[in-house]
Amino acid sequence: MTSADGIWQQIFSFDNYGELLALVRNSLIAGAALGLVGGLVGVFVIMRDLPFAVHGISELSFAGASAALLLGVNIVAGSIVGSLIAAGTIGLLGSRARDRNSVIGIIMPFGLGLGVLFLALYKGRAANKFGILTGQIVAVDTPQMSWLLGTSALVLVALAVMWRPLGFASADPEVAEARGVPVRTLSFAFMVVLGLAVALSVQIVGALLVLTLVVTPAAAAARVTASPVLLPVLSVVFAVTSIEGGILLALGSSIPISPYVTTISFTIYVVCRLVGTYRTRQWGARKTVLQPG
Repeated sequence: MTSADGIWQQIFSFDNYGELLALVRNSLIAGAALGLVGGLVGVFVIMRDLPFAVHGISELSFAGASAALLLGVNIVAGSIVGSLIAAGTIGLLGSRARDRNSVIGIIMPFGLGLGVLFLALYKGRAANKFGILTGQIVAVDTPQMSWLLGTSALVLVALAVMWRPLGFASADPEVAEARGVPVRTLSFAFMVVLGLAVALSVQIVGALLVLTLVVTPAAAAARVTASPVLLPVLSVVFAVTSIEGGILLALGSSIPISPYVTTISFTIYVVCRLVGTYRTRQWGARKTVLQPG
């Protein structure tokens, strides 16, 4: 076997695939829930220009998960606590875009530093440390599943309640506020929801690559449609495809799940961007032809 064959075997290996598939049943269910949550939350992340906030929250989520690992308590709970602290801080101190970015820039290195400290103090399996950063697919046990599904349901209910006013406030905050929409309250509530979504995503793709679930699918969908109905539908489809495809491809390999999820997600975005560019050019050419000479 050549070195190239060895590398390929590490990336894609389907030996005993059927037996391995049974090990990730919980992960596939959790992945579907996270794809639904990430796809819907991502719509508002794009509308409100919050990708940087997602990354900042993920760093505190990483710190919370690392602290939980060190203390021997539920990692999902620790991740959620860290995310909510970051989201609440950003929501309270960062009402304007410039202030928000400054707060995030301060939180990110602090959270990362704390996470590294906690992992350095942890003397358990190295795979547990690595999994928090890059994701893992077979570590979703029944207690974690309960946390994941319960928190996902909470996020979905919150989104259902504030979907229309949040969409209005995201598209035109000045007009929304003039019409009595509680813009600031909605903004803070959404940051809390975003914190929960980030904490959930960290469990599968790791703290470093949360953007691929919460930002990329919605950004891809926005390249091909502006429909308020089709946009969230496509975003969810893209997110679920990325995470479920990543789990299934990573199952037989010795490589973490995150490269597979990010590659699928990025490929979808590139295709959508090309389609969007083509349609824009076609529309421009059609307008040119229809204009009177």
